[in-house]
Amino acid sequence: MKIVKFGGSSLANGDQILKVIKIVKSDPARRVIVVSAPGKRFSGDRKITDLLLDLAQAVLNREDPQDIYDSIFQRYTQIAAFFQLDPEILTELKTHLFQITQASYPSDVFCQAALSAQGEYMSARLITAVFNQVGLKARMLTPMAIGMTVSKEARNAQILPASYAKIAQTKIADDEIIIFPGFFGITKDGLINTFSRGGSDITGAILARGLDADLYENFTDVDSIYAVNPKLVDNPAPIHEMTFSEMRELSYAGFAVFHDEAILPAIEGNIPINVKNTNHPEAAGTMIVPRARLTHKNKITGIASANHFQAIYIHRYLINRQVGFTASILKILADLNISYEHMPSGIDDITIIFDKKQLTGGRKEKLTQRIQEEIQPDALEWKNDYAIIMVVGEGLINRVGAMSDVVDPMRDAGVSLTMVNQGASEISIMLGVKPEDEAKAVRAIYDAHFENGHAKKED
Repeated sequence: MKIVKFGGSSLANGDQILKVIKIVKSDPARRVIVVSAPGKRFSGDRKITDLLLDLAQAVLNREDPQDIYDSIFQRYTQIAAFFQLDPEILTELKTHLFQITQASYPSDVFCQAALSAQGEYMSARLITAVFNQVGLKARMLTPMAIGMTVSKEARNAQILPASYAKIAQTKIADDEIIIFPGFFGITKDGLINTFSRGGSDITGAILARGLDADLYENFTDVDSIYAVNPKLVDNPAPIHEMTFSEMRELSYAGFAVFHDEAILPAIEGNIPINVKNTNHPEAAGTMIVPRARLTHKNKITGIASANHFQAIYIHRYLINRQVGFTASILKILADLNISYEHMPSGIDDITIIFDKKQLTGGRKEKLTQRIQEEIQPDALEWKNDYAIIMVVGEGLINRVGAMSDVVDPMRDAGVSLTMVNQGASEISIMLGVKPEDEAKAVRAIYDAHFENGHAKKED
């Protein structure tokens, strides 16, 4: 059995949904379909999820939401009309959404979660009707129906481990296709709560593990995952195959095709993932597999970069001899509810790298004050703009000269490094550079290891 997730661009209008129908019909193993809310139809268009967040804000502000309602249901009405569905389904969806707006919530954030999830819910309801209309026997299931319970962190839900045993009990008839809304689950208190960005990817992976699928197919709008951001390099090499660990490293560091959290349930269930293109389903796409199933021997699989970081540099002589020094810093971070990304260190120095969103609301100032008072460093300096480049590849493991293979092209391009760190897994090398050097550094590394859309052969 295959679990298949279709993103918002795949469900944006009737023509796109016809492609989805053809894909599902072409393979009887595609038994469970996870759907996103309709996405953008063209440049400048708005996603349904964004409109629903506008609706939530209007409800919270006690403003008239009618124009937003009209914009939302214009999209669903167009899809329903394209497939000549019974207009009663739109009446049902309008009543359903109105009831969601009238419910009471423990906080504004939970109101936003409940309303933003309705794009996927209504999409699933509509796609189920479409499938049945075209002769595919379909049944909609919801997180509540199968026991997909999640944590209480509003709009940042985590699946509760006990859910998997409940999901495994789901009965699917041999002649039916299950349609399932992505992006959200239900708390133990019965509240709707959404996963973080890319939440439908997470839903698909959860179902793949819970139902012990043979394959999780994730359909999007690109033919494959590429070795580097196409905005930085023209016609970059496609990645035909990569490991779970490589995907985690790359998606964390900036690859936007697949959510880094989404891969975890698939790893736990040892279920391969195939990222494919709804518009070109015949393309092989990118296979994401356990390390034992990897067939390629490329040195470098991909290069990712991001510049949404800040770093604090702390210098104090002989910190390597001070027992509990790092623990003291970690306690300060915990007290301020700040998580960090990386912490490379030397005998007298520590650099702590943060996602900028962790330092809002005065927390950066409080962190600086606490470190000055409690750690008493000889020097403390903030790097307010910090870019990270992640070079990832299973071929880096136990490779003599791996670091020079990555750093030398940057030197030749005139890029200076602010930090170098190789992870314990040895499949990634993390480089810190000035934000203005990010693109140049990425292109230099890519050109040294890829040529004509393919990884260069080993010497």
